[in-house]
Amino acid sequence: MVPFAGWDMPVEYSGITAEHLAVRTRGGLFDVSHMGEIEIAGKDALRAVQRISSNDASRLAIGQAHYAGLLTPEGTFIDDMLVYRIATSHFMLVVNASNAARDFVWVSEQLKEVGDVACVDSSSRYALIALQGPVAREVLQPLTGVDLGGIRYYWFAHGEVAGARVIISRTGYTGENGYEIFVPPAMAERVWHGILEAGAAAGVIPCGLGARDTLRLEAAMRLYGNDIDETTSPLEADLGWVIGWDKPDFIGREHLLAQREAGVTRKLVGFEMRDRAIARHGYPVLVDGAVAGVVTSGTQTPFLKKAIGMAYVPVTHSAPGSVLTIDVRGRQAGAVVVPLPFYSRSKR
Repeated sequence: MVPFAGWDMPVEYSGITAEHLAVRTRGGLFDVSHMGEIEIAGKDALRAVQRISSNDASRLAIGQAHYAGLLTPEGTFIDDMLVYRIATSHFMLVVNASNAARDFVWVSEQLKEVGDVACVDSSSRYALIALQGPVAREVLQPLTGVDLGGIRYYWFAHGEVAGARVIISRTGYTGENGYEIFVPPAMAERVWHGILEAGAAAGVIPCGLGARDTLRLEAAMRLYGNDIDETTSPLEADLGWVIGWDKPDFIGREHLLAQREAGVTRKLVGFEMRDRAIARHGYPVLVDGAVAGVVTSGTQTPFLKKAIGMAYVPVTHSAPGSVLTIDVRGRQAGAVVVPLPFYSRSKR
């Protein structure tokens, strides 16, 4: 257990490797109740979300979610988030635990002049439990009356799980099929144990932050504070698809339009180590003998059994096949740029 953003969080239960492999081959259960929730409602709720979100919320149907950036006026990341459309004029933002309080203050300030809209930090209303892995649907289905097969990727439904009223979202941070379940905190323990009991025969086990990090890295999902932050833009992070370019206005739009026109000078890429070494967060990246970037995330992955990582490098060396050198505690080790994601699940 470790302190994290004011929470006491499990790094591992039975071991990071065992938990990682369980999610890739069977199923794993994560308590991610530390995530923050901000709800926006009112006649002008859509207008409000359109202002603060990089993505185009007008494209969301009721019951649908998408990934977006919460951006500074300079077009860099205050945070990344999921935006859920609960109703025509009701949205929920799911943000990172370490940024939740700051995000709420920022969002509240930006909405003061929007119109008829209310913004509420509803983090205390939700515990969040994530069941991830190939057996997720078959384990969860007996516990709910919701037809899980009818929930498409990045859609959600209201219903019950183990007798608790919940929101079931077909989302996750592992690269596997799975569900994130928003549950009243008083019912969280009941739902947690209900899923573990239902999944015991299928090999579902509890998983901690360690496996969550190695799984998301294999899937090339960005981590705020490592791969994206207030110094990086969506275009530099190769996340241009989270920008609603057709929206007439949103915070950071002008800077992003200028950056798109001029072109970025650096780009986040994935790499594999060619020498026997593991690149860790913060290690310098060299191009032609000179420091040209830094490793943002890196590890030896349990499933792929490779040393992989992500780093910002000059665009001239961002194409797959480009050769990089990583300074691993004073020793230079070879690496090569590869396409992202490192891992893609087979469609089931």
